[in-house]
Amino acid sequence: MGDPPGPYDCVVIGAGPAGLSAALNLIRARLTVLVVDSDRPRHAATMVSHGFLTRDGVPPHELRRLAREEVESYPGAVILRRRSVQTVVQTVGQTEGRPGAESEPDSVSHPFTVVIAGRSPSAAHSVRARTVLVATGLRETLPAVPGIRGFYGMSLFSCAACDGYELTDRPLALIGETDDLVSRALLVAQWSRPLTVLTNGTAALGAGEEARLAGRGITVERRRIDALEGDRGALTAVRLVGGDRIPVTRGFVRPLWHPVVDFLAGLLIETDPGGHLVTDRAGRTSVPGLYAAGEVAAPGPQQLIVAAGAGARTAAIITHDLLGVRIPH
Repeated sequence: MGDPPGPYDCVVIGAGPAGLSAALNLIRARLTVLVVDSDRPRHAATMVSHGFLTRDGVPPHELRRLAREEVESYPGAVILRRRSVQTVVQTVGQTEGRPGAESEPDSVSHPFTVVIAGRSPSAAHSVRARTVLVATGLRETLPAVPGIRGFYGMSLFSCAACDGYELTDRPLALIGETDDLVSRALLVAQWSRPLTVLTNGTAALGAGEEARLAGRGITVERRRIDALEGDRGALTAVRLVGGDRIPVTRGFVRPLWHPVVDFLAGLLIETDPGGHLVTDRAGRTSVPGLYAAGEVAAPGPQQLIVAAGAGARTAAIITHDLLGVRIPH
């Protein structure tokens, strides 16, 4: 804990694939980097991840561990684990002329102050940075179904592209309460039928949409779910209010996703209707010097390998921006 005072060329907030990929590339560009990691990944319940070249089938926590080791093997990299950012402030004015200013980074060269929560309320401290990269990802709220957490990440998943192959040709459920269930059902049906879409008593689907799904052999069940049946995370059936059962062995859920950006409340930063940070193609937000990569940026949820790629791309842009050069990407 002797390293955090800085100042740093970049503070990376979040240590998932996007944040750690960015940190690795920034360090390799000989920039000083501080990574702040709350250690509360959205995919904490996921046992195995797929689709990441050379790491297909590796548990997400193992992927993060390997990435942290790679980043920390370079001089100048600091990762604070189980810590969270309280606020990011963009400082106006310079320190020039103040007593002791010669030893301080000025607010032109290091315009961001990042306040990091300590292990106790009195132990919070702040660091100065030239740039900030937000890679905090998403929180999620699962559909209001009793016991759903006991199956999530083991036999119920949220990413069809990530886990669809392992569920091929099994009787599946798709549980959701949002208005995008038709497109999600058509995607899931790419891997398996029979498929039952369960709206859990909500009006998530119109009659025309139900007819469209029926034309593809997809069943819609509108009654509320009473319970999920199974043992040790292995789903066997969905029990509806009234007692009817739908035998399924696996399935998908459609969570509600919430970008983790509360610490940016003091900045006038552009977001989309879902709260994701709006960026240009290079990862720049509407606040100069503040960047975003991964799921926290629009359009939101994505595969781990896509997030890692976004982190690497944004790191290259940060490096070029700090040098004042423009190289097409």
